[in-house]
Amino acid sequence: MEGHVEPGAYKDVVLFLATAGVVVPLFRQWRISPILGFLGAGLVLGPYGLGALAREVRWLDAFTIEKPDELAQLAEFGVVFLLFTIGLELSWERLRSLRRFVFGLGGVQVALSTGALAAVAALAGQPPTAAIALGAALALSSTAIIMPILAEQKRQHTLAGRATFSVLLFQDLAVAPILITFTLMGRRAGVDLSPVMLLSALPAAAGLGALLLFGRFLLRPMLRSVARAKSEELFVAACLLVVIGAGLVSALTGLSMALGAFVAGLLLAETEFRHEVEVRVEPFKGLLLGLFFISVGISLNVPLLLRQPLIILGIAAGLLIVKSGVVLSLAKAFGLRTRSALEPALLLAGAGEFAFVILGQAMDQRLVDPAIGQAALVAGTLTMFAIPSLAALGLRLSGRQVLPSEEPPDVAEEPPPDGPRALVVGYGRVGRLVGEMLRRHEIAWVGADLDARLVEQGRHAGETIYFGDAARAEFLLRCGLAEAAALVVTMDDPEGVETIVAVARELRPDLTIVARARDARHAQRLYDLGATDAVPETVEASLQLSEAVLVEIGVPMGLVIASIHERRDEIRTDLNRPESLGGRGRRFQRDQGG
Repeated sequence: MEGHVEPGAYKDVVLFLATAGVVVPLFRQWRISPILGFLGAGLVLGPYGLGALAREVRWLDAFTIEKPDELAQLAEFGVVFLLFTIGLELSWERLRSLRRFVFGLGGVQVALSTGALAAVAALAGQPPTAAIALGAALALSSTAIIMPILAEQKRQHTLAGRATFSVLLFQDLAVAPILITFTLMGRRAGVDLSPVMLLSALPAAAGLGALLLFGRFLLRPMLRSVARAKSEELFVAACLLVVIGAGLVSALTGLSMALGAFVAGLLLAETEFRHEVEVRVEPFKGLLLGLFFISVGISLNVPLLLRQPLIILGIAAGLLIVKSGVVLSLAKAFGLRTRSALEPALLLAGAGEFAFVILGQAMDQRLVDPAIGQAALVAGTLTMFAIPSLAALGLRLSGRQVLPSEEPPDVAEEPPPDGPRALVVGYGRVGRLVGEMLRRHEIAWVGADLDARLVEQGRHAGETIYFGDAARAEFLLRCGLAEAAALVVTMDDPEGVETIVAVARELRPDLTIVARARDARHAQRLYDLGATDAVPETVEASLQLSEAVLVEIGVPMGLVIASIHERRDEIRTDLNRPESLGGRGRRFQRDQGG
């Protein structure tokens, strides 16, 4: 078998993995979006970079992508996974809280930007259909670049950050209707709207209906069955099946794969599997998106830029001016101050990843001349490279310093969305009782468990319980650990409890962590890992038995309760002594400023 292996067949994959291993750490260290690194890597590794030099210097051929078309086909899944995760992040509550910005600011921005850019294209001599396609494609901005920038600058919960996110959210929602519209226009180019044209949309409607029915009646039972098998590999396989299967069903009915994946994500958003699916899919999304942007860099027509630099740069400058002007005016109309409105105006001024999808489809459908479409894509790519600089400029113009590592001074412009005050990991008998006591005191809480049966019971009881592995930092954060005041770990697995306490303490040095311990020695290990309080089962059982017998033999209740509390405090003090095994629970919190 080894003799049949052709190393050259894997060269493109190895180059991509090597690029991901170098680009992501390097660009994160520089606090720049890795997407820009992937774009640049694609440009260097493509036919217009080292590929052009390889004709003269043969050894450079080893560092050149040989089959960009095959790479581009696989790269399309990056957009599919991106739309799926966007669907997962949506919920009716989130849409309702941001509806003014999403459907107001976002909707008007897409309409006005499309109209303004289409008008400019029409004045430049483009036919109406081509002008609309160019306007719609370039009106959208880059979610994949902008959102990481907002997260790094801790700006996502400011008023300007929420306005930016809302516009991006509506733009993502608008992609599917735009693609459907251009698909129908391409199929019936030059034909007026007719019953025959409307009938051509029936397969697409049937495909969407099938996805909705599957999601409504079969998706949750399928994932629940897989979760009960308690196999990480099977659950990952099920997640990939949902994303790719929904995309293929959508493609078979004439729609985009991205739309099908978005619908699947939307259907999963309200289920107990939402956060675990997000965690499992995230690595695939990151890699495939990186591959997508490498393919974008490869397809960048550098010779065209060199032949027509003034035209390309003029299109790029015009795009930035038109879109920033539209967003600035609308942001002020929707209540943002001028200085705050500058941030979304500059962040959203560039083109986005979906410009390549929309314009690619428009050129395939012969709605846009390939030469014009390529010029627009080159100009749009240049604006995407400029987004980090535009973001820094926006902060400076708004009077803020670019300090990604520090909390921004105006983070209180608008409070973050309400989250759980407590996170309860483990929804067995102990976890249910803790949840009941929290609810009695009107404290919002969220539960998590890896037992699908317990999660299902909690959901039927009306509780917010998520299926997932709380030992994973990503899952804890998605459940609200960053905003929670306390974490309660009630699992009966000692090693699992220790892992969760260690992970949570690493994420939140100031967090109150109360954990269930098997015995005093286990409690000492939990204190050593950073637990604020550890409750040994054997000790608590002994204290409750003592309380019951003392009361029954006639000792006054007040004295019994006081002595039980005193003894409990003595045990905690003994477990926290420096000379005890480990033991640093509250000392750890004091040292961390908690």
